[in-house]
Order: sequence, then structure tokens, then C-alpha cells
Amino acid sequence: MDTKELLKKVRKIEIKTRRLSDHIFGGEYHSTFKGRGMTFSEVRQYQFGDDVRSIDWNVTARYNEPYVKVFEEERELTMMLLVDVSGSEHFGTLNSFKKEIITEISATLAFSALQNNDKAGLVLFSDEVELFIPPKKGKSHVLRIIRELLEFTPSSNKTDIGQALKFLSNVIKKRAIVFVLSDFISEDYERTLKITGNKHDLTGIRVYDRQEERIPNLGMVQMQDSETGRLQLVNTQSNKVRQSYEKFYRDRVSYFKDIFAKSGCGTLDCRVDESYVKKLLGYFKRRG
Repeated sequence: MDTKELLKKVRKIEIKTRRLSDHIFGGEYHSTFKGRGMTFSEVRQYQFGDDVRSIDWNVTARYNEPYVKVFEEERELTMMLLVDVSGSEHFGTLNSFKKEIITEISATLAFSALQNNDKAGLVLFSDEVELFIPPKKGKSHVLRIIRELLEFTPSSNKTDIGQALKFLSNVIKKRAIVFVLSDFISEDYERTLKITGNKHDLTGIRVYDRQEERIPNLGMVQMQDSETGRLQLVNTQSNKVRQSYEKFYRDRVSYFKDIFAKSGCGTLDCRVDESYVKKLLGYFKRRG
């Protein structure tokens, strides 16, 4: 992808996702993810309707008229995006690849953090951590995150969610809002998820394609594993083969939902041909 095309794509995603975060998600994000509490801001003269419990008696005595303490929410939150860039994210049979939807959701969340003056960071992972962008504030920082999501080429096509979660725990010491975006066709990350979930406010967003759920009856078909690259002839006429695959897929989805629930973490399913806007809004409102 040349620079001109990349900038055009970044701008297109910025316009779409920033509008969503400005008009829809900014307020929901703010109410869902609270700050660390209330911190003292200033004192001002008492006005009718103010809570008498907020009167600053020292200042009131000094000026011989009532003054009240004003508090504001202490936010300074950090949001981290953990994004799966393995080979399976390039799957797509309808209007969009999974990678494209993941990029749009990530951009919307990043702009929502920006609108609330929170920091945003990014971890791109396969079976290793491919890229780490430390959390910062600012529009230029969010645009960099979008550029990396669009053009980054991973060195591996495999997936290891546990490795990404372990890395996050090591580099982000304070409690953060964490979104893991993947198809979660993986396993063996339960222990790491439990440790990370105890430390951070963690949500798994599963992005998937309807056609992944089952294999159609197409006769003998040569298939390629998107993560290993291995080619194999598959007899899709066989009921046993189709049922075996469907069980494998259901087991992975159940594993994802079960261990996230056990770890006290949130989950959200986003199908590529459905509106992720409605899904995110519904999730934020349930959480708020």
C-alpha cells in the first residue's frame, strides 16, 4: 500500500469512527468506565441549591460569606487495545474481512478515549507480540494507531492470546481498560486471562464471519490453514468431517465465553455482516 492510498484509508476511517465516538460512544464510554474517584478542583461562592455538606467552613469564616468546595472526576484512564493480527483475521466472505471490522472497532474505541482525555495504547500480536505502542493522548497518536492497524505486516500467522496478555501485565502496571479483539479460535490462555482480569478491566471482542461456523457440502476441496499455511484435501461431503469441524468451532467459542465469565471479564460478539455500532452501544449500556 503506497503512502497516498494509506493516508486516504486512514482519513476515511477517521471520519467514520470519529463521528461515532463524538456523537454516540463518547458519553457511553465515559459513563461505563469511571475514573479513580473525585478530586478537589476549587472553591466558589455558595449558590441556591448547593449541598450544604460541601460548604468550606474555613473559607466561609475568612470571607464571612458561604463558599463551597467543587470536585471533579479524576479520570486519567488508560485504554489498551490488544489486536490479533494472525492469519485467520484475513478471512471474509461477505462485505468485509475480519481485520477491517477489527480496525474500525479499534479506531472507534481509541477516539472515544481521546474524547474523554484518556490515554490509548496498542499491542498487535500473533503467537508473539508484533508491535507495542505505549499509551499516550492526542489525535496524532490515535491516527498512528489506525495507520499501524491498516498497514502492519506480522512476522507470524499463528495465534497465542496468552502471550499477549502476559506481555500486557508486564508493561502496564496500573489498572487499565483493556479490549482484546480477535476471533478467539485459540485455547490455553485461561490462567493468564485470570491474572490479567484481576488487574485490569478486560473485555474480549470476538469478531467472526458466519461462514466460519460450518463447512458447506462442496465435495473434495483443497483447503489451506490460514495460520500454518498447510494444504489439505478435505471431503466436505462427509457428515463426520462437517460435524467434527462444527464441534471444533463450537468448543472454541464456548471456551472463550466460559473462561472470560469465570475471570470476571466482559465479552462481546461482532459478526462482520452485523452492525458493531449497536453491539458496542448495547454492551456499554449494560456495563453502565
